[in-house]
Amino acid sequence: MKAQPDKHEGSPVTHYYRANSPEWHWLEERDAPDVSLFLEAANHQHDEWFAPLRPLAETLYQSHLARRELAITSLKTALDHFTFWSDTTAEDDYPCWWRHPNNQPDAHECFLDVRERAADQPFYDMGDMALSPNEQWLAWTEDTQGDERFTLWLKALPDGKPQQLLSDIGPSVCWAEDETTNGATLLFTRFDDTQRPDSIWRVWIPFSTPERLAEPALVMRENDSEFWIGIGKTRSKAWLLIESGSKDTTEIHAVPADQPHSPPMCLHARQAGVEVSIDHRPGTFYRLQNLSGPHFQLDFTRADQHSNPAAEWKSLIAHREDTTLEGIDAFEWGLITAERSHRDAQVMLRRLVLDKDHNLTLDKHIELPETPCSQLLEDSPHFDANTVHLREESFTRPPSWYALNLDSGERTLLKQVPVYGQLQPDQLVSQRIWATSADGERVPVSIVMRADLAGQPLPTLLYGYGAYGEALDPWFSIARLELLERGAAFAVAHVRGGGERGEPWYLNGKMAHKENSFNDFLAAREALVNQGLSQPERIVACGASAGGLLVGTCINRKPEAFCAAVLEVPFLDVLRTMQNPELPLTTAEYSEWGNPEDPEVAERIAGYSPIDNIRAQHYPALWIEGNWFDTRVSYWEPAKFYARVSEAQQGNAPVLLHTDMTSGHGGASGRFKAWRDTARQDAFILWALGLAPEDAAKQTQ
Repeated sequence: MKAQPDKHEGSPVTHYYRANSPEWHWLEERDAPDVSLFLEAANHQHDEWFAPLRPLAETLYQSHLARRELAITSLKTALDHFTFWSDTTAEDDYPCWWRHPNNQPDAHECFLDVRERAADQPFYDMGDMALSPNEQWLAWTEDTQGDERFTLWLKALPDGKPQQLLSDIGPSVCWAEDETTNGATLLFTRFDDTQRPDSIWRVWIPFSTPERLAEPALVMRENDSEFWIGIGKTRSKAWLLIESGSKDTTEIHAVPADQPHSPPMCLHARQAGVEVSIDHRPGTFYRLQNLSGPHFQLDFTRADQHSNPAAEWKSLIAHREDTTLEGIDAFEWGLITAERSHRDAQVMLRRLVLDKDHNLTLDKHIELPETPCSQLLEDSPHFDANTVHLREESFTRPPSWYALNLDSGERTLLKQVPVYGQLQPDQLVSQRIWATSADGERVPVSIVMRADLAGQPLPTLLYGYGAYGEALDPWFSIARLELLERGAAFAVAHVRGGGERGEPWYLNGKMAHKENSFNDFLAAREALVNQGLSQPERIVACGASAGGLLVGTCINRKPEAFCAAVLEVPFLDVLRTMQNPELPLTTAEYSEWGNPEDPEVAERIAGYSPIDNIRAQHYPALWIEGNWFDTRVSYWEPAKFYARVSEAQQGNAPVLLHTDMTSGHGGASGRFKAWRDTARQDAFILWALGLAPEDAAKQTQ
C-alpha cells in the first residue's frame, strides 16, 4: 500500500512511489536517474534522523580508537630467503610490507607501500599477494571499486616499478614451481558474465620484459553454472590443486607444480552431494570426504601419480556420529586436523604423526585454553616445520598468537592484541545457554557481559547468521566493548544452517529445512528472557548478508520480539533473486536455497523471503545498510525492503536506509571509515536499547 501522508509526508518513499511499480522493482534499473536520487534522499532522511546521535557516535568512535593499538606490526614470517611482515602506522588505513634477509634484521626494506596504492582511490581492496618461488618477484591483485573485479600487478623486489598485467580477473593468484632466471608461470581465475569464477588460466611471466606478456592459456573451464573453480598449491609445493565445487559437490584435479603445462589429472571426480578436500605428503595423497557419511572421513592413498583416478583409498580416520572433520593440513611429519564436537559446539585441533611406513606414532589433541573458544592453525609455510603458530581467542580473551613446539609441547606467546581503557577483558564474563526450538532441538546461545552486571536481565544485542555452514565461533571485539561498558549484553544465536555443531547442524538449516533457522533465532531470544539474562522489551536483532535474511524473516513474523533490528547488506529479496540466473551468485546458490523453477521450492522460498512477507503491522526501529557496488547482495534489496516496510509501518518507530555509494559487499575498505561506520551503528543500537544519553534519546523520539 502507498504511504499515508500523515505519517510519511515528505519522505523519499512518498515522493518516489510509482503506482505502476508497487513492488519498487524499478529500483533495479541502476542507470535510471531516479534510482540514485531515491538513494540519496533516503541517505538524507537517515542523516537528519541521526543528527542528535552524532555526538554519541563521535564519542564511541574516539573511545574505540583509545581502546586499541593503532600502530600494528604483524607477526614476522621467515621463508627460505627473506623474512616478511607488514607494518601499519597509527595514522594510516593501510600497511607497508617489509622484508629483510633471514638473520639480517637490520637490512630491512619496504617492498610494497599499500598506502600509496590506495591514496587516490575512494575504495581499495587488495585481493591477494603472492611471492615467486625465489622471493624476488611479487604479484598481487587490486579492486578499486568494490565490485570484486580485480587487476593483476607485478613488480621486482624490492623497488621495481609496478606494472599492470591483466584486468577483470579473480582475486587469487598462484605461482607454479617452474621458476628460472628467465621467468615463471603464474595462475589465476577469470569470471563469466554472472561473475562466477569459471576458469583457470596460466601465463608465463618473462622477468626481463614482463610488459610483453604472452596471451594467457586456458588450463580448465567449469561449464556448470552451479560450480565455482579455484586454484591453490599444496604446502609440499609438489602439486597445484584445481578445485571445482558447488555448495555440496566437489571435483579436484592436480597438476605437477614444476610442470604447469601438464594436463590436469583428476584426483576425485564429482559425485552429486559428495564434498572433498585434498592434501599431499611425498608418496601420499589425503582425502577428506563425506561419501562414507555426512560428518566426513579421512582417507589416504600411497601414490603420487594417479594414472588411475579410482585407485584404492584407505581410511585413516573413520566417520563418526558425534564429530565432524572440518579440515586437514599436511606436514612432512604428519597431519593436523580440525574437528568439531557436535555436543559441545567446539573446534579442536588434532595432531597425527606418521612414520616413513605411514604408521601412526602419535595421535593427540592440541590443548584448548578454555571452552568455548576459537583455536586456529595460522599459516605455516614450511612443510618440515616442527613449530606451528596458533591463534586463540574467545568472547573474553583478545586474539593471541602462540608458537607451539610440537616436539616439546612448549607454547610461546608471540603476540596478544592489547586492550586499553577502563573495561578490561578480565572484567567480562561469558556463558553458553541452550534454547529449545520449535521441534525440541537444543540450540546453543552464547552471551557476554560485564561481570559486575551478571545475574540480572540486561538490554541485549542478539546477533545471528545461520547459512552456508559458517560457524560463529567465539571472537573478541574491541568495538563491542563500547556496548558492554554502557550496560548492554551481546548474544549470539548459533542457529541451524550454520556450522557450530558440525555438518548435521548445517544440513538441518538449509533447503527444505530453512524454517529451523528462524525458529532457532526466535527460540534463542525467548531463552535469553526466560533465563533472566535479557530484558524482553530491550532486545535488538542484528544480522548481515544471509544473517539479514534471518533477521528480516523474524521481524516479519514476530516484530514485537525486538525493539529494533540492524540489517547490514541484507539478503531480503530471496525469491526474485533466485529466479534470476543472470545475477551474480544465483546459480551457485541453488544448493543452499533451492531452484525456484521447481514450484514447490518457489512456494517454500516465498514463505520466508522477507520482502515477500511484509505486512501492515508495528515494525521495530530498523537500521538498514546497503552498498552501491555490492555484487553479492544488490543495493536494491535493502532499498526495496526499506520502501515497502516504510509503507507498511503502523507504528512510530523509524525505518532508516543508508546506502554507501563507494563500497561493495564488505563495506568500507579503510579501517578508520569502517570504525566510523561501526560507531554510527552502535549509536543507533544504544539508542534503541535505551542506553543513549538522555538528551540524544529525547531528540530522536
